[in-house]
Amino acid sequence: MHVGYSTFFQNLSENLTDHQIYQNAIELADMAEPLGFESIWAAEHHFTEYTMCPNVAQFLTYMAGRTQNAKLGAMAYIVPWHDPVRLAEEISVLDNVSDGRAILGFGRGLGRVEFDAFRLNMGESRERFVEYTDAILKSLETGYIEYDGKHYKQPKAGIRPAPFKSFRDRSYAAAVSPESARIMARLGIGILIIPQKPWETTKQEVEMYREIFREENNGAEPPKPIIAGFIGCHEDESIAREMLEKYIRRYCLSAVQHYEFDNADLANIKGYEYYGGLAKNINKHGIDTFVNFLADLQIWGTPDQVFEQMMEHQGMVDSGASIGIFSYGGMPHDMAKANLSLFAEKVLPRLKAQDVGEAIGGLGTPLTVAAE
Repeated sequence: MHVGYSTFFQNLSENLTDHQIYQNAIELADMAEPLGFESIWAAEHHFTEYTMCPNVAQFLTYMAGRTQNAKLGAMAYIVPWHDPVRLAEEISVLDNVSDGRAILGFGRGLGRVEFDAFRLNMGESRERFVEYTDAILKSLETGYIEYDGKHYKQPKAGIRPAPFKSFRDRSYAAAVSPESARIMARLGIGILIIPQKPWETTKQEVEMYREIFREENNGAEPPKPIIAGFIGCHEDESIAREMLEKYIRRYCLSAVQHYEFDNADLANIKGYEYYGGLAKNINKHGIDTFVNFLADLQIWGTPDQVFEQMMEHQGMVDSGASIGIFSYGGMPHDMAKANLSLFAEKVLPRLKAQDVGEAIGGLGTPLTVAAE
C-alpha cells in the first residue's frame, strides 16, 4: 500500500504565530521522506486559522526541492477559486520541477467564508467545478487550454512549461456527487476520501462511482481510492485516547465551525442541500454528538490498533493508498513529532508491505502532443 504524509497548517494555538506554525509544519514535512512516506500532501484553505495553505502548488514546489522521490499531492486544489489557465500552469510548473512527481486532487469547496471573501457565488460551485476541472485536465493532456462552457470561456492558449507526462492515472477528486460523477469518470479521475460520512455511505458512493466509471470507459476498472485521515498513535492506549479526546475532537469541532455544518441555511445554496439536512440533524442531536461522530471516523490507538483500523477502512472501499495527518487541533509540536515518528516506525512498514493491487500516482505515460 502507498502511504503518504499530509501537512496541515492549522493554528489553534494561543501561543504560536502563523510563522511558527509554518516552521513546525515544514520540519514535519522534511521528516516524511526519510521516515519512509511515499508522498507529501497539502490542502487548500484561505483566510482563517482552520488551515493556512492558500497556494498548494507553491508549497509542493518548495517541497519538490527538498525531496528526491516523494510524490507531491494536492488534497485538494479547490478549482472554483482559481482561474483554470493559471492553475494549469502552476500544476505544470510543479510537475516539470519535480520531474513528474505531482498527484492532482480537485475539490469544489465547502467553506462559505472562503467563497464570500473571493466574491464568488457558492451556488455555482458545482457547475464551475465540473467545467474548470474538465478544462484543466484536457489542457494537461494536449498542452493548450481552450473551453467554451456556461461559466468558463477560454480562447486557445498554450500551457508553458509544456506538460510532458499524462495525468490521467494520477488525478483524483475530493468528492464525487452523483451530478458530477459521470464526467469525472469519463475523465478517468479517482476518488480522494476525506471521511465525513458513515463508512457504509462512503462505500455505497464508491460503488456507484465505479459502476459509472465502467460504463464510461468500456468496462475499464477505475483507480483505487485514496483515504486521508487524522491519526493519533501512542504505545500507551490511554494516552492515544487522550489524543482523540483533546486534539482529534478539537480538529473536528474546528471543521464544524469552519464549514458551518450546523447552519441550516446551507440548504438554500444550490448544490449544498445535503449540508442543510445535515445541519438539521446536528441541531437536533447537538454539536457534541456530531463532533464525536467525526472523531470516530479518524484513526487512533496503539500502533497495532492504528494498523488494524487503517486496514479495516482499506477493506471497506478497496483503497490503494492512505494519507496520514499527524499534527492538528493545537497539538504540541513535540507530541506531533512523536506521533509521526512512532507511526513511521511501527505502522508504516506494515502498511507498505500490504499488496492492495495498485500503486497510486501512476507512472505518467509520456505525452505525444507538444504544447502550442
